[in-house]
Amino acid sequence: MLVSLTVGKVDAGVTVLLTPDKRLIEFPSILLPPNIISGSIVDITVARNHESEAKADAQFAALQDQIYASFGASQPTTPVLRCRNATQTSVVLEWDPIELATADLISLSLYRNGQKAGNIPRPLQMHSTKISGLAVDTEYTFHLVLRTTAGTFSSKQVVVRTHKMTDLSGITITTGILPAPMREELGKAVERIGAKIVDGVRIDTTHFVTTEGRGVPWEKAVEMNIPVVRPEWVEACEKTGRILGVTKFYLDALRPGPPGSDSPSVASPPTPAPAQPAQKDLPQTPSQTEASSKNEEAKKEEGGKEESSEEEEDDDEEEAEGDEDKAKVTDEQKVRLEDKDTQKVALRPADQTSPEKASVEGASEEDSDKAPAPSPGDGSSFQDVAL
Repeated sequence: MLVSLTVGKVDAGVTVLLTPDKRLIEFPSILLPPNIISGSIVDITVARNHESEAKADAQFAALQDQIYASFGASQPTTPVLRCRNATQTSVVLEWDPIELATADLISLSLYRNGQKAGNIPRPLQMHSTKISGLAVDTEYTFHLVLRTTAGTFSSKQVVVRTHKMTDLSGITITTGILPAPMREELGKAVERIGAKIVDGVRIDTTHFVTTEGRGVPWEKAVEMNIPVVRPEWVEACEKTGRILGVTKFYLDALRPGPPGSDSPSVASPPTPAPAQPAQKDLPQTPSQTEASSKNEEAKKEEGGKEESSEEEEDDDEEEAEGDEDKAKVTDEQKVRLEDKDTQKVALRPADQTSPEKASVEGASEEDSDKAPAPSPGDGSSFQDVAL
């Protein structure tokens, strides 16, 4: 197909070409003949290359097959969960190793009764776990959820029921250092109660039975917090027909004495006689209690009387002080009145010869008219007073 185009604007990178119907086409300048200028006419031939197209399609298909073979041929497997052992209060679960194929692991979670119980640490190395603290004779459901970059995969639910107290089949024992006859008797007792003995300390080991606290298995049991008991614990469980606590059968606990004795086999020092001061804690006789109660009542009455007498004395003192204050106030008022009377008394002579004396007398008379009357009982008068 031949196309004639007119060269428009020429740049170093792109040249604008014009079609006969005046349409613009941007064309790479490097593909045009040299010495092209604006106004030049160029002929361009366009054709489809079928051979090259087939080769490119073949290369793309080969690449798709390679990717599918490397990453899409297999996918992560669904976890397979199962119960390894169950006791009265614990369950041991295990699963097959996880196969991720070409995917990456995100997490592996354990669910109990439909609720997430937690994530499994190091899921590529750990293939079992122990759940403790469960209720006796109770049914539980467990399942695993595997999350990867290729998707999420859930295992089937596993239904587990914890044992009754009389079911001893879940007891798993690992033996430590034992004499040969005792080991043989222990094996027979374990078989009779329906329990089992395993070699080595494992995650499902419930008890470690030994008579000496030493050795690598004993250290591992202590590290895993597995109860270390004596063989007598198995015998006691067999006699009672139910699982018993291990507190009295720990390896470092006191051993029980023979049936005829009440004291333990370990000699204990004699208990000292009770000291004399301990008699203070003895209960008192009825007569002693009555006498003590009477003494307390008498003391309370004496104390009340003393308090009342003190209060009365305080009241009397306050009243006496009030009376004294009133008497002082009245005396002061009387003295002030007497002082005023004496100050207002005007002195007048007996004879009236000089006018000065008359004026003095007139002034004294005016003062006497203004002055108050003499107090009763006062026998003095103006005439009786000499200058």
